Amino acid sequence: MAVQLKATGGNGLVDGGVAGGTETPGSRRRFELSSRTLMTIVGLTAGVWLMTRLWPVILVIAVALILVGTLNPIVALLERHKIKRPVAVGLIVLAFAILGTGFALITAPALWAQVSQMVQSLPRLQQRLADFLAAHPATATVADAIRRFQPNDIMADLGRRAVSYSSEAVLLLGYTATSVALALYLLLDPERAQGGLFSVVPRRFHVRLARILLNLETIVGGYMRGQVVTSVLMMVFVFGLLTACRVPNALALAVFAGVTDVVPLIGGLIALTPVVLSAIPRGTGVTVVVLCAMVVYQEIESRFIIPRVYGRVLRLSAAAVTVALLIGAQLLGVLGALLALPLAAAVRMVAEELRVELPGEALTDSERLARDERAENEYAHLAAGAPATKAAVIAVQIAEEIRKQDASDAADSEDVTTVAVTMRSSTRP
Repeated sequence: MAVQLKATGGNGLVDGGVAGGTETPGSRRRFELSSRTLMTIVGLTAGVWLMTRLWPVILVIAVALILVGTLNPIVALLERHKIKRPVAVGLIVLAFAILGTGFALITAPALWAQVSQMVQSLPRLQQRLADFLAAHPATATVADAIRRFQPNDIMADLGRRAVSYSSEAVLLLGYTATSVALALYLLLDPERAQGGLFSVVPRRFHVRLARILLNLETIVGGYMRGQVVTSVLMMVFVFGLLTACRVPNALALAVFAGVTDVVPLIGGLIALTPVVLSAIPRGTGVTVVVLCAMVVYQEIESRFIIPRVYGRVLRLSAAAVTVALLIGAQLLGVLGALLALPLAAAVRMVAEELRVELPGEALTDSERLARDERAENEYAHLAAGAPATKAAVIAVQIAEEIRKQDASDAADSEDVTTVAVTMRSSTRP
């Protein structure tokens, strides 16, 4: 940025605005921006404005890419077993449809029966709670309020809220369907989609773009494996807890808790309500035990299990996982919490691939830069004159070779470290 400093005094214009290192009284500073800097500022402002206007479209694309990164390894596995890609994609869609239907058949009737039973027994539970509180002078006033409470008012309020949110729910379903359709298109014809992406990126960045795409698939796969781990742990815990307490519908409630656990931060609260309500008929003692056990487990999961599971697979520290979840939830609610971890890991990975120096990180070594330069030169030679689709294939092959080499170097480094530790241990008296 070109900045020109000028000062004016009582006797006219003085270039530099400073005489003998001090400013004259009544001096005036003027900053002049170069045209390039001004265009950069305007471009950034326009980009931010455009992102705010196209935010739903960006979210649809992000969700579709996460679905592609999750399902593409499964499709590749089926292709290695001589199953054509369209058939493999169809089998995956059919499998998810069966799983979704099975989940609805297992959980919906049990949850509906639980709600119906709760509504029928609510007056009796209300009277019991009021009598219990009335027996203590300190809570006698609360008991009167509970007796005057009308459950029908809550049901009517819930009905009004459901009607007011119906349009947003329809819009969300439309965005979800669009994301699924886009993901299926990318899965069915990946070469054309990949070629279109590579055609709009300068060729000197193709190898890095291919590495970013491969790493994104690894990140999404690790994130989904972490989701499966935490959900299964929640499912097993709830099933064991309810079975030990002899609470009915333990399997259905455990499956529901495992699925809702996918939602960070509030998934445990969603599962907590039906689990605790189902324990009420077993008595106050069992209800308190179930409530305390669920709260304790959710604290353990949020503070220890989630940061370690996701931090290991996404290369994020426990603090970074927590901060990313909080920021995502604050910006976009439940959807933001769902996308926060893979997006945070993706931003970190892209910064590393673009050689952006992160705070606290060591400078990029010269060997890695030289290797990347050799790979880009090789790609330029092999892809000279090739169409975008074929060039994308060549770039991905080179990126896979680089990733294999990195994995081999990491394994050798671990072997050297292990040998050194063993030698130090053996030489100790």
